[in-house]
Amino acid sequence: MGAMSALLVRPVSSRADRKAFVELAYALNRGDPNWVPPLRNEVYGLIDPGENPWFGHAEAQLFLARRGGRAVGRISAQVDALVLQHMGAGTGQWGMLEAADAETAAALIAAAEAWLRAKGMTRALGPFSLSIWDEPGLLIEGHDHPPRVMMGHNRPEYAGWVEAAGYAKAKDLYTYEVDVAKPFPPLVQRIIASGERNPRIRIRRAVKKRFDAEAAIVLGILNDAWSDNWGYIPLTDAEIAYAGKKLKPIVLEDLVLIAEHDAGEGAGFEPVAFMLSLPDINEMIRDLKGSLLPFGWAKLLWRLRRMRVEAGRVPLMGVVKRLHASRLASQLAFMMIERIRLAGAEHYDIARAEIGWVLEDNGPMRAIAEAVAGRINRVYRIYERTL
Repeated sequence: MGAMSALLVRPVSSRADRKAFVELAYALNRGDPNWVPPLRNEVYGLIDPGENPWFGHAEAQLFLARRGGRAVGRISAQVDALVLQHMGAGTGQWGMLEAADAETAAALIAAAEAWLRAKGMTRALGPFSLSIWDEPGLLIEGHDHPPRVMMGHNRPEYAGWVEAAGYAKAKDLYTYEVDVAKPFPPLVQRIIASGERNPRIRIRRAVKKRFDAEAAIVLGILNDAWSDNWGYIPLTDAEIAYAGKKLKPIVLEDLVLIAEHDAGEGAGFEPVAFMLSLPDINEMIRDLKGSLLPFGWAKLLWRLRRMRVEAGRVPLMGVVKRLHASRLASQLAFMMIERIRLAGAEHYDIARAEIGWVLEDNGPMRAIAEAVAGRINRVYRIYERTL
């Protein structure tokens, strides 16, 4: 090997480095028909401490690998105060991995680990780009079709490269594909029908005009429902506001539902469950090559206005913890899924839905996905290793 072909991994320090870090993903994945180029401003926003409120409780170091002056790989290493609090002291993370070959991947992971060790971390978990609320896990099954909105996609070789660096499975996340063009199985229909007859159950659409108040209700339920889940990290108020601002253009009122229940004893109706479904925006941006210029923004605005998509995704649902493992919890879930199924078909031509991600050991949620004839279509793996 000549001196020119030596691999150099360096921290990202300049604007030119940041540009190379972002652009590399487009260059390396250009040949993959199932990779959906993200909008560049979204990627820049994610890694910008001035824009992304995640940096209010976390720090990240980006690394770039170059060979002969050409960018051939990238990775982020991050330490998050909330991860240390909720997932254990000494837990560092890495993510945003892109590599042209095995040698590059190994060098990048080693650089991320060295940075984490210098920060006093004793365990590395990854990939997270940058948090579990962004794109968690490495795609290990389901490379043959494009990801739905807000899910990651990577080349199949990456799993072998991560495992070669000494990583083992910490947890798998599943997504379920559901055919929503046809009615759900009879058992599910009977459960829904009995719920519709129950005067103590009310299901309503979220009201976009009261977006902030509705978001607060949804996130209150989410924080309670998910608090015992593996990997759960609470969202800060600033992150909730940021996510709301980004989601608002693609949130459709009839695809976001809040279930209210009257437990009796004069308590009245209170919100106990929610389901958030999104149209698959990836279908709308796939051909824009990550850029809204010169005419991409006009195309995207027109598509958002028409809002006709083949698929939707249910990224989030939750039932308050006190109802977990109750018959009411699954009944509310089925009722909300059915309403979203009907609205999606009627108003947006949605024929397929993806539920997830779902933790592999989340039995109740998996049972709901399987009851509506969902099948696992993608598996994402979060890896860990002792440093």
